[in-house]
Amino acid sequence: MSSDIRLAALDIAGTTVDEGGAVYRVLAEVVTDHGATPEDEDIRRWMGADKREALRALTGLAEVEDLHTEFVHRLRTAYAEVPPRPCAGVPEALAALRAGGVAVVLTTGFDRQVTDPLLEVVGLEVDGVVCAEEVGAGRPSPAMIRRAMAMTGVDDPSAVLAAGDTVLDVEAGLAAGAALVVGVLTGAQSRGELAAAHPTHVVGGVADLPELLGLAVRT
Repeated sequence: MSSDIRLAALDIAGTTVDEGGAVYRVLAEVVTDHGATPEDEDIRRWMGADKREALRALTGLAEVEDLHTEFVHRLRTAYAEVPPRPCAGVPEALAALRAGGVAVVLTTGFDRQVTDPLLEVVGLEVDGVVCAEEVGAGRPSPAMIRRAMAMTGVDDPSAVLAAGDTVLDVEAGLAAGAALVVGVLTGAQSRGELAAAHPTHVVGGVADLPELLGLAVRT
């Protein structure tokens, strides 16, 4: 199978990077501080989404740029206090994928204000990064995966593996027609939640992807 897959499009928070759930904690705080009263289920529904889209949905406001700026400020503060780190086994897994001829592109609902400093801290070696704002649509749209394909010269979705820790990640992978759509259990949502979205696989984490593709991991 490894020779068939040429691109792995992977989510960031909760999938490749362990940031302690700060993004959803801060999102809930910002929304609550501005008068909304989201339930946990409301926040979970927007896990993996573009953060501006999430803020609009959770507050009912059409214009959320000020809220998004506050969200970014608070999240960067949270990351400074408790620095994110790669999820277990991820650096080794990404190295194995790339050594096996699989390009790795990270996709995220964060914008560059959050993404670039975050990735500087964790130091993952990848072939590209796509933010939702850069393609005009967040998950479950397949736009970020399609941009990742264009960046890496992969024109056939049957050569794509898409993975993430949320239902929206799974839905985006399915919408893109990816051959492998993998839910991972290192982040926000449970096996049952992910399985209900009908991924091709649910695995413990990105560390399991090389084995799924028949690639060796160097330790």
